[in-house]
Amino acid sequence: MEELLIVTTGGTIDKVYFDDKSDFQVGEPQIGRILEELGVAFRFRVIPILRKDSLHITDEDRDLMRATIAAQSTRHVLITHGTDSMVATAHALTALSGKTIVLTGALNPARFRGSDAEFNIGTAVGAVQSQPPGVYIAMNGRIWDPAKVRKNVEANRFESAG
Repeated sequence: MEELLIVTTGGTIDKVYFDDKSDFQVGEPQIGRILEELGVAFRFRVIPILRKDSLHITDEDRDLMRATIAAQSTRHVLITHGTDSMVATAHALTALSGKTIVLTGALNPARFRGSDAEFNIGTAVGAVQSQPPGVYIAMNGRIWDPAKVRKNVEANRFESAG
């Protein structure tokens, strides 16, 4: 892998809790800090393009993601994304060819103790290096084909669709 392109879109992985407002808001992208703290042995570049909860990501946002990725020569792409509409975004990116694109996120904010963020990022980094060109989702310790996965909201996990 010559360089890993990381595109950040927001989602729970980047959420921070504001005590005075008693709510969560999408904050700064966390993945660069996480990878630096882990001392990874590869080059990466972070392009933050959105700071949205994935329920608010639009078709225009997906067009922006597609155009941003298409404009880069990098073949390995990791996208941090909210989990609620991750599958829809993965479908929107399947038209991109010659790139291995892996979407990941977290069910709990990266800043929280016990978050699944680091584990999911690690799974995604492994997937982006080992999978053939295409679009994948890395969640819950598995690499998923976007056409065969769904988020089970009640169980708060990804699972096979159908």
